[in-house]
Amino acid sequence: MARKRFDDSNCSVARALNEVGDWWSLLIVLQAMYGTRRFVDFQQELGIARNILCDRLARLVDNDVLRKVEVGEHGSRHEYRLTGKGRDLFPVVVALRQWGDKWNPAPNCDALDLRDRATGQPIREMAVQSADGKPLSIRDVFMPDTETPSKTG
Repeated sequence: MARKRFDDSNCSVARALNEVGDWWSLLIVLQAMYGTRRFVDFQQELGIARNILCDRLARLVDNDVLRKVEVGEHGSRHEYRLTGKGRDLFPVVVALRQWGDKWNPAPNCDALDLRDRATGQPIREMAVQSADGKPLSIRDVFMPDTETPSKTG
């Protein structure tokens, strides 16, 4: 069965999932954020089959999430590096990790501990915020073309 594509969808979530929506792609992006760059290192860290890794790396390069950089003589060796588009997935990956730690924690394993490099302080939980920084829940937001904001809350 062919996988459905969402290139022409009006839904930005569907279009984003088109590019990075399978688990291998997001795990590859996560590994790249950790500093993994070489094919063999991705394969070793993830335990992924070569053919699947080849496919996902090619797709991530085609979608400009990763770029393939020649680092050996005569192009015989290359690495994969995050593009600006790939680096912009950092808050998405952190939010997904925090959600996973909360709702599906690993047994006998501590939750994600990311710290601010400058201060050593733990980072805050990812949250949707108003323009002035107030945390917002799903009940606090709306889409302007579907309803008008309530003045009573």
